[in-house]
Amino acid sequence: MSSAYHNPVLLQESVDGLNIKKDGVYVDVTFGGGGHSREILKRLGEGGKLFAFDQDEDALQNAIEDERFQLINQNFRYLKQYLKFYGIRKVDGILADFGVSSHQFDEAKRGFSIRFNADLDMRMNQSSELSAYEVVNSYSQEDLATVLFQYGELRNANAMAKTIVEARLENPIQTTDELKEVLKRFLPKMKENKILAQIYQAIRIEVNQEIEVLKEFLLQVPELLNEGGRLSMISYHSLEDRLAKRFIRAGSFDEEPEKDFYGNINVPMKKVGGLIVPSKEEIAQNNRARSAKLRIAEKI
Repeated sequence: MSSAYHNPVLLQESVDGLNIKKDGVYVDVTFGGGGHSREILKRLGEGGKLFAFDQDEDALQNAIEDERFQLINQNFRYLKQYLKFYGIRKVDGILADFGVSSHQFDEAKRGFSIRFNADLDMRMNQSSELSAYEVVNSYSQEDLATVLFQYGELRNANAMAKTIVEARLENPIQTTDELKEVLKRFLPKMKENKILAQIYQAIRIEVNQEIEVLKEFLLQVPELLNEGGRLSMISYHSLEDRLAKRFIRAGSFDEEPEKDFYGNINVPMKKVGGLIVPSKEEIAQNNRARSAKLRIAEKI
């Protein structure tokens, strides 16, 4: 694995958070370039085991030759199902590094980056049927506005959606440059990159069902972790971090934790330490780390 594929963010801090036992069973649900997995394997003994998940076929080229390691080419929303296939019902730690890998951003044809012109794609799983093209060209104005507002936090989402729908009546919007051209009146020079990043984020989250996947994943974690097992997760935008924080605090995605008949709070996890963010040195070396937030929780 070269760091050109993906430069792992908060590498030491996130793996430290797992409090690794030499003979434990661990899962890296976002394998990517394998940086976090390699660090976990360094800390495991001969009796340890590491499973990794990645739905992107490009990540398979980074598979690690190690008897203790198993790479599963699947979305981590199916975590419990695939671990069960390998005879694993409980694990000692789970690491998740959400978002897009450096490789996915840098591979122009994938359509993730605002730096390149490419077909509207943005699929993390390249065999998935839903791409950015379908979202942009077939979603209703109302649904497009919802995507842009909820996932991109764009205040003028309604006007943007209306502009997209009007433009595609003339011709389908096929590339990222064509989408930029359609929305150019919403992209003032000083804020162009910021707003484009929000638009791309919104469409990407919808294409890959990232919020639904995150919720499905988190709901499986308490059942999979052994008592004292750790969850270490890195998020890159407020939507992910809010869900992660809420789940650790409440055991659900509601604001208030569930209470039993007597009013006692019943949560499966407890937070370990506070919020961890990258150092200035790490951000200087890897600008993509600037928005990263690490939260660690332990099964009670």
